[in-house]
Amino acid sequence: MSRAICTTVIGQWKFVLLLSLLPATCCGQPAEKLLQPYVEAATKRWAKDVEAFDAQNRSEPDPDNGILFIGSSSIRRWDSIAADMAPFPTIRRGYGGAKYTDMAVFAERIVQPHRYRALVMFVGNGVVGEPTDHSPELIERLTRHIVRVSQKHQPEAPVFLIEITPCERRFDAWRKIRQVNARLREVALSTPSTYFIPTASHYLKPDGTPRPELFVDDRLHLNADGYQLWSRLIKRRLNDVLAEGRPPGGR
Repeated sequence: MSRAICTTVIGQWKFVLLLSLLPATCCGQPAEKLLQPYVEAATKRWAKDVEAFDAQNRSEPDPDNGILFIGSSSIRRWDSIAADMAPFPTIRRGYGGAKYTDMAVFAERIVQPHRYRALVMFVGNGVVGEPTDHSPELIERLTRHIVRVSQKHQPEAPVFLIEITPCERRFDAWRKIRQVNARLREVALSTPSTYFIPTASHYLKPDGTPRPELFVDDRLHLNADGYQLWSRLIKRRLNDVLAEGRPPGGR
């Protein structure tokens, strides 16, 4: 068998194996049907990053009662997360420019190796003001799938969804991003043990435009002050739910 044919067969086998591990349904739609259009692209771009998580899982044991943070580059770049989120112990698994499609495809592989007190997710990509943007409806379906993966793995662990942050670089798309944020809030409102973390208003000036002093030069990612503010808002919400205890309905 030629190398090209062998590579194709192996790739197809991995594709089938990945789909076989997915939850059976999501939002009334089979998970396989929801994710199938995105598996190949997600695997091609992010397989090495997720393999790095596998190695990290083997070398770094999870802390007791850790908070698992998953998401895109804002999670990956948060080098000060342990200090910023103290006294909550943290597990950080963020990668590059991941979209909701990528996070949904790899949700089980990222989440299942861990035991955690709660899961916190932030994905800032997928809606950037381009024709290829994902629709708010699709992002809602993908988010519900990710929440379901976590709840199937650890039914007792609440899930927190962080609001997408307004930034100068993508402010032209802010209207559509707000629609996505509304969908994330709806997921929390309608899903047990799922909570929304509102943050956007804290990153806007009185005139409704982003606060540049909270971002690095790329006008997209948070700087140290931006992360400090983020951590205060996240910890406030975690304390509200975890420290005081709440019934299973999210909000």
